[in-house]
Amino acid sequence: MSEAEPIQVSPRARAGLASTVAYLPSSHPTTIYFNRQELREILALYGRKVAAGEWRDYAIDFGKDRAVFSAFRRTSEVPLYRIEKCPKLTRRQGAYSVVTATGLILKRGNDLSRVLGVLEKSVRLAAV
Repeated sequence: MSEAEPIQVSPRARAGLASTVAYLPSSHPTTIYFNRQELREILALYGRKVAAGEWRDYAIDFGKDRAVFSAFRRTSEVPLYRIEKCPKLTRRQGAYSVVTATGLILKRGNDLSRVLGVLEKSVRLAAV
């Protein structure tokens, strides 16, 4: 066989390849990610919080059903806030949510910048 001759695939092998190709997508579940714009907004908020001294570390987890950005005060603690993206909830409560360490959902919605706005507001105590 020279390099110019095409490779012949037998019908039996072709049938085996077709069944393998049809099987691969179903065996590999899709993973949910933050896209570039979403990650830019989240990291901009993270940078402001780090500059203010409120947050010091973060973690990003990608799963079959959701993507999670967790913000920590210290690395050894539980996350202060989790920013979650769950596309299954897009038509119901919204794909994005901000969750506290105790599991309380602060805000949900389909617009990430509006959902992140709940973390921008700082609590001020009035002196009496």
